[in-house]
Amino acid sequence: MENVYEVVRIKQEIREVEANETYVVRSPEDAAKVAAGFIGDEDREVFFVMCLNTKNQVVAVHRAHVGGLNASLVLPREVFKAAILNNSASVIFSHQHPSQDTTPSREDFEVTRRLVECGKILGIEVLDHVIVNAKAGYYSMKENNDL
Repeated sequence: MENVYEVVRIKQEIREVEANETYVVRSPEDAAKVAAGFIGDEDREVFFVMCLNTKNQVVAVHRAHVGGLNASLVLPREVFKAAILNNSASVIFSHQHPSQDTTPSREDFEVTRRLVECGKILGIEVLDHVIVNAKAGYYSMKENNDL
């Protein structure tokens, strides 16, 4: 007979960042500034998730994946894990290209479409996907009607 294991606890590593500051996202520019502050100057592609409550306050951030120099394998279960664990109403995705070019690739659009569908199934709205650089320059898929 095989062993059956019960998941008793899923552990998150929690690290306080700017404890006195509350990030509220009212626009793609706000989202880009938050994301650029965390991942803008990384030397590898990082897929970043901002988890928001019903008042669009960022309640958690999650580095869902760190990729290579020009690609990142993004898995929906990793992307939505933090959102589920933090009871998020919505999410904003972000990533940066180490080249600092914010132009989206075909793969960026494909990943975003797949994640939007997953969000609908989970009941977690995807508000935007912004590609950022170190200077908070950005490309917003919502602003450009690509979402």
